[in-house]
Amino acid sequence: MQLSKRLAAELFGTFWLVLGGCGSAVLAANFAGPVHGLGIGFVGVSLAFGLTVLTMAYAIGHISGCHLNPAVSVGLTVAGRFPARDLVPYIAAQLIGAVLGAFVLSVIASGQPGFDLVANGFASNGYGDRSPGHYSLAAAFVCEVVMTGFFLFVILGATDKRAPAGFAPIAIGLCLTLIHLISIPVTNTSVNPARSTGPALFVGGAAVDQLWLFWVAPIIGAVIAGVLYPLIAESHSSNSQKLALD
Repeated sequence: MQLSKRLAAELFGTFWLVLGGCGSAVLAANFAGPVHGLGIGFVGVSLAFGLTVLTMAYAIGHISGCHLNPAVSVGLTVAGRFPARDLVPYIAAQLIGAVLGAFVLSVIASGQPGFDLVANGFASNGYGDRSPGHYSLAAAFVCEVVMTGFFLFVILGATDKRAPAGFAPIAIGLCLTLIHLISIPVTNTSVNPARSTGPALFVGGAAVDQLWLFWVAPIIGAVIAGVLYPLIAESHSSNSQKLALD
């Protein structure tokens, strides 16, 4: 598949991730409509993020691999599953998609009278006063490293040639849902630098000041998983065969 088509797929997919996942948090999490309790809550938001990845994995997985996440691209590169030469273009496409998704979401959300993007938080990530549960920087950092590490571990395992074919998107989507159920109270859940960057650029201020953590921690977690999974999953015989083939 041509690189341009793969990049277009990554842009489109990351756009959907931000619009669907962050959109559920901004538009529907605490919605108070004519029916009492109609808001989907943080459980619904968790499911929405998982569904965005699941649906896009089936839609574009065969085109670009459906990374939608700079940390995923880095982790796959470290694990030897993705060519390093394509890493920067993929990350650029993901960032553009995330910013476009956040832009469209801002246009929709601003259609509600009295909507204040900064006061709302716009599904941005944070620690300390910007953490939903006021968790510390250290807690947020550890949370993002560990959650991203396990996310990459599941991705690597579910897409292993020895894994059951056709079920990887389900495992990956459910893993992301579980991650959100655990970590929304801590950081509003990132595990994805592009997802964090899109909303933060529209909120500005402290959201941008704290953005560094949501790049550094997920990438560290992804690198750890990218190193560990091959060590655990590859048998001695398969390594010997690979060396012989080389």
